[in-house]
Amino acid sequence: MPEAKEAVAVVAEVTETTAVMAVKAADTAVTAVTVIGAGPVGLALTLDLARRGIAVRLVERDEKRFQGSRAKGVQPRTLEVLDDLGLADAARAAGGPYPPMGLHLGPFTKGWRMHATAPDSIGTPYPDVLLLPQYATTALLHDAVERLGVRVDFGARAVEITQDEEACTVRLEDGRLLRSRYVVGADGGSSTVRKAAGIAFEGTTDETDRMILVDAAVDGLSRDHWHIWPRPRGRSVAACPLPGADGRFQIMIKVRPGDPVDLTGTALTTLLRRRVGPSLTLRDISWSSVFRPNIRLAEHYRNGRLLLCGDAAHVHTPAGAQGLNTGVQDAHNLGWKLQQVLAGADDALLDSYEQERRPVAAQVLGRSTELYEGLRRTRPSGLTRGPDEHQLGISYFGGPLAPADAARTATLRCGDRAPDATLPGAMGTASRLFDLFRGPHFTALAFGARAAAAVDRLPWPPGGVPLRRHTVLPHTTPGTAQEAALLAAYGITEDAVVLIRPDGYVGHIGHVAGTADGPGGDGTSDPRPTIGLMTAGVGAES
Repeated sequence: MPEAKEAVAVVAEVTETTAVMAVKAADTAVTAVTVIGAGPVGLALTLDLARRGIAVRLVERDEKRFQGSRAKGVQPRTLEVLDDLGLADAARAAGGPYPPMGLHLGPFTKGWRMHATAPDSIGTPYPDVLLLPQYATTALLHDAVERLGVRVDFGARAVEITQDEEACTVRLEDGRLLRSRYVVGADGGSSTVRKAAGIAFEGTTDETDRMILVDAAVDGLSRDHWHIWPRPRGRSVAACPLPGADGRFQIMIKVRPGDPVDLTGTALTTLLRRRVGPSLTLRDISWSSVFRPNIRLAEHYRNGRLLLCGDAAHVHTPAGAQGLNTGVQDAHNLGWKLQQVLAGADDALLDSYEQERRPVAAQVLGRSTELYEGLRRTRPSGLTRGPDEHQLGISYFGGPLAPADAARTATLRCGDRAPDATLPGAMGTASRLFDLFRGPHFTALAFGARAAAAVDRLPWPPGGVPLRRHTVLPHTTPGTAQEAALLAAYGITEDAVVLIRPDGYVGHIGHVAGTADGPGGDGTSDPRPTIGLMTAGVGAES
């Protein structure tokens, strides 16, 4: 009966429309933060927000997790960030040390170590760069995010992003609308968020400088070196053995302008044999791509409720393993600030994100570009990496949260990275300062008996990022070598309270006087100039 069929069709259409409307209505409920882009940077930010109890949604335009090795060097400072996120041990188990370089010159191979070890005086448990391909870093962070109950929304492409005084709206390609207080773009160099924010992305892309990148096993090639075959006229080849039982290498083949590019297995094997030798065979190719060096920096990191992280804000050459590391540290800087602002802190705290991180990216861009020029010459002097690449010397001193006239110790200023050190006495399960720092909180360290009393009276709001207080040493005259090392690491010569931000930088230094009539009301130097912007208004949720 035609009428019955038409009635069923109408009912089905109405039901389907109602279901779609219900889904859209659910999606338009305002969440706290939407992160766009599920690479290492977006995952790191999502993990940090989720562990803080912030309602966060993570969307990714691709249908599945990225499977390439692309960025493979994890710097010591980024390992400290992974330590704070509880992933450093897993990262080191999945990765390994960088192999020595092997420069093949005819029948001879010149060997040397590319990466220097950080000195003991820097105070880190992670003095060496870790070789960890990007697919492994992504997997670690993705698994950690899922353990906290956040699911990556794969295949969700953002096509339009708008904002008003209250929230942002993200329209996805499938028609869904996502509402959130803030949107963070971790969506790469072609960032949709950056374009929606109208932020300029200044710099250059060299279309004449191309390199084929391939992840594959290579029959006939030893895994004891990072092999480099310099070739005339811009046709050099390199192969770095990647950690893991599958025996993969990351292979880099320079391609001159006008050279054809064929990424099939047969063509790549033929090209490798022609450049290096007939004994090598590629197999089990898991990823391939053509790289062009981009050197760009966003004019701003924020426009209202839209913020940028990682490659959406800065893109680098691969030299020096700086791009992914800088992006993950962006996320670590931003996460706690979002929590504070969501809890009522002055919105200007989010401006400090750009003010602290953009100068770092500008400096890193200059350094990675310089190193890339060294790669073109294929000389050992241009293929050596040291403290500048470790990113342990980054400081926010003189910035909005670390005024240049704030109190300091003999070795530390406000805004400097807080070093690790062994604790001289048992403090529960903590044996090092990093054990006290680990987690989504501020940490107040008391050195000396008067500081121990003062730290308990340090004013702190009940909401937002919590504060943990520890008396790490009840005196400032060392009695053991461990005590001397701890005091020296922090430059302590008198009673002091040192506040460590959640991202591992010094937020305040308060020297404790012998009386309780100091500006802080408890004998300490006044904490308001350095702590005020980080905590003011918290508790009165905006």
